[in-house]
Amino acid sequence: MRRTASPFSLVLLGLGTFLLVLAPLLAWYVHPRAAVNPIDIDTTAVYTGRGSVFDLDRIETVPDQNITVTQRVRGNVEESERSGNAVWDVTTSVDTDTSLPAADPHDALDFTPHRWVLDRRTTEPVHCCEETPHIEGEAYLKFPFDVQKRSYQWWDNTLGDTVVLRHRGTEKVQGHTGYRFTGSVPPTKTGTRLVPGSIVGQPDRPQVLAEEWYANHGVELIVDQRTGRVLYAQTGPRRTLRAPGGTKDAAVLLDTEKVAFTTRTQREAVRQAKRDSDQLRLLGETLPIGAAAAGTVLAVIGAVLVVRGRRAEESPDTSGTPRPTLTK
Repeated sequence: MRRTASPFSLVLLGLGTFLLVLAPLLAWYVHPRAAVNPIDIDTTAVYTGRGSVFDLDRIETVPDQNITVTQRVRGNVEESERSGNAVWDVTTSVDTDTSLPAADPHDALDFTPHRWVLDRRTTEPVHCCEETPHIEGEAYLKFPFDVQKRSYQWWDNTLGDTVVLRHRGTEKVQGHTGYRFTGSVPPTKTGTRLVPGSIVGQPDRPQVLAEEWYANHGVELIVDQRTGRVLYAQTGPRRTLRAPGGTKDAAVLLDTEKVAFTTRTQREAVRQAKRDSDQLRLLGETLPIGAAAAGTVLAVIGAVLVVRGRRAEESPDTSGTPRPTLTK
């Protein structure tokens, strides 16, 4: 009896071959194009803590105040689509209990708007689209995808420069493990401000171009390894004024050992990181590995069935049984 390769074996072989081709495409083509920074982002991070602030009404520094830092990030979709980058508009406000809730963010103790433009795949700063200030470094509101166990240059917007954040192992945030990075900022002059001379110890001068100084007791960030999302952030800013050429702080504008993500902000950051991380893992690991494994099995089975069918077709009848002949 002669046999040929069955349609079923050819289907198995074709399907297995398709899955073997699909696996590297998912890992090397689809996954990198899925790991991009969004252009329609709209998130709010809230930090809380206690510290000293300068009261403009009392013209003095008031200690032990509740401090709330609110940072809102909104993607400018039109500018992003036009430039091909992620254009994020950021506002950061610092409030005490006296300015919360604020009907207008400009009523806050401090209000800073700025724009961060970043490459959608690498997260590197891009200098276009009315970016302000001139942001540098490797990380700011988020880290690059696939965070490494090394130091990163992190942009400190108050400093106006980068800060080295060193990898310090792993830590869990709301049950989700991330990479921990820490750093600090020594006292650094960041600019000047025109103020009454009495504020900086020069009461005989009505106005003085005082020096603004900034330091940070400690920056701590816990970052999701796969997505680069910041799961937890803690900072300890100290902003002061000095008399022109002075070597000591004359007035404290803001000083806190620690303001950190609220529990609600942590939970939302972890939720988003898990969602995005699961999607990237599916495209970069689960589906490619599954496709490769299934493709190998199906291709082998299909090939074996095809070969057996062809061998059966090509082999002669060697049974020795004479074939009957028809005679009239």
